Amino acid sequence: MPELPEVEGVVRDLAPLVEGRTIKGLSVSDTVVTSKLAGKETIIKGKTVEDFLQDMELMHIQKIVRRSKYIYFHLKKQEQSYLLVSHLGMTGAWFVVDSLNGIAEEKFRKHAHIFLEMEDGGLLIYSDIRRFGEMRLLQSEEDFPPLLDMAPEPFSEEALDHFLEMAEFTKYKSKAIKEVIMDGKVISGCGNIYATEALFHMNIHPARAAERISRKRKILLFNEIVRVLQESIDAGGSTISDYRSVNGNAGTMQNRLHMYGKKVCSTCETPTKSKQIAGRTSVYCPACQK
Repeated sequence: MPELPEVEGVVRDLAPLVEGRTIKGLSVSDTVVTSKLAGKETIIKGKTVEDFLQDMELMHIQKIVRRSKYIYFHLKKQEQSYLLVSHLGMTGAWFVVDSLNGIAEEKFRKHAHIFLEMEDGGLLIYSDIRRFGEMRLLQSEEDFPPLLDMAPEPFSEEALDHFLEMAEFTKYKSKAIKEVIMDGKVISGCGNIYATEALFHMNIHPARAAERISRKRKILLFNEIVRVLQESIDAGGSTISDYRSVNGNAGTMQNRLHMYGKKVCSTCETPTKSKQIAGRTSVYCPACQK
């Protein structure tokens, strides 16, 4: 699943290509239509296909930003502001092309589901192989309260204090530290890949309870998470499996990972072990991480 660096890469690539443009018309795949008719909230959340298409028509794309693992499209139509919130799920990808054939990889062409026709020509296409992504058209974040529960951006001044405060809450103190730092209410945008990497660099076992880590070490861990996230942003994110930035661009952070997906520790060459934590497979070195 794309994490903060991957979503940041999509936003940085997408913004210069579509900001300032107007959506002339829209269409969706037959898969989305039939799924919605069957009562499934496939990709388009909270609206019927018909309402979504009608509401999005003639929207002007003012700005695109990232918030945690979400892409925020700030839109405007008839002097009214809107917010299209896009989550990539596990395999979502955006393409800015002249036609569907402009998408190079067949698997993304086959699973193209949302087509936004630009007023000045070309298409903005959302493709999603597994269809776990989502789009919500809102007037503001308040229309979808879970967005308001997200932690501050990890690069912001208040993020460290927020993390330290949340880690002391009763509901988090006894939990595995990896589960805590992957919780978007505690730290925004840190998922399995970068939690694994940060804990490895800090020699902390992912199952260690948060309350068994000193405040000083928590601060160092937070700073390491921020460092790893920034390194990945600079590398264009990790292209693992089906992640792509805009128009199929790939990242290179996967070549710099030291623990995620590894069979042997890069430090001591001990065979790694894995453990299920918060429903995710956590890889760690039994010798280095305590």
